[in-house]
Parts: sequence; C-alpha cells; structure tokens
Amino acid sequence: MLDIVPIEKPEGVECIIGQGNFSIFTVVDLALALKTAVPGIEFGLAMNEAKPRLTRVEGTSESLRECAAGACCAIGAGHVFVIMMQKAFPINVLNTVKEYPTTCTVYAASENPLQVVVATTDLGRAVVGVVDGTPVECVENEPQREERKALLKEIGYT
Repeated sequence: MLDIVPIEKPEGVECIIGQGNFSIFTVVDLALALKTAVPGIEFGLAMNEAKPRLTRVEGTSESLRECAAGACCAIGAGHVFVIMMQKAFPINVLNTVKEYPTTCTVYAASENPLQVVVATTDLGRAVVGVVDGTPVECVENEPQREERKALLKEIGYT
C-alpha cells in the first residue's frame, strides 16, 4: 500500500529528508556537524529508530525540533531523518549531510512544499520517493533568466 505524507512546515523553512543508520549516534553527531557547517544555523533534526521504535530529536530551535519530529513521525519509516532549518540553505549543509558516515541517502533538500511517498509492508514503512514542489509549466524566458541571475547575486552566490 502507498501513502502520500504531506510535510508540514512553516513557510520559509528549508527541509532535508534522508535515510541513515545507527540513530542513537547519528542524531547527536549530525546535529554537531550542522552547527559546525553554518555558525548561527537554527535547526531541528529528528530521526526514526527501528529499535526501540521511537523518534530521536536534537537541534537549536524548539519549534524546528517539533516540526522535524512531527514530519518523522508522520513518515514513520525506520532510520529516516528530517532536518528543518533556517538561517542556512541546503547548499550550505548538503555535502556535510551526504558525506556523514551513517547517511545512506538524501531524498530531498528544499524549501518547496513536499510530499513523501511511503510504502507500507508487513515489516514496516519505507520511503519510495519525495514530491518536491509543483510541476513546471514552461521554459524560462529572458526576463526570468535575468531575474534568476539577480537573485543569485543578491544572496551572494555569483
């Protein structure tokens, strides 16, 4: 059976969804890695543990911790982690998260609305994939291209 799980988060909150291993260690160490990657980052990190079947939570913001924990619980799959963050973009921490020794995969990293496609079996739940944002409608035109370049310059990426 497949379920669609909407990820509830406030507007402007960036979200990373992935799967890892060794939850009791990963949740603490990955939180430290995030703090080190971007000084001043505000985040909540939650990770589902297959045994003893609970969600571990860390972070620097209580509201983002609650948001990440809620998303992890809604997904319900073992070893899935959710990072909700502000004062940083995924580009600032994505390599840190992906290169962490217990990270198996990253499904999404976005501020867009997200839905997680979850399969349920006799054993448990698994992430099949993530819907990231809405469908595209056209190819950018020249004014849109210039707007994109101006935004990148404004936020310091060109």
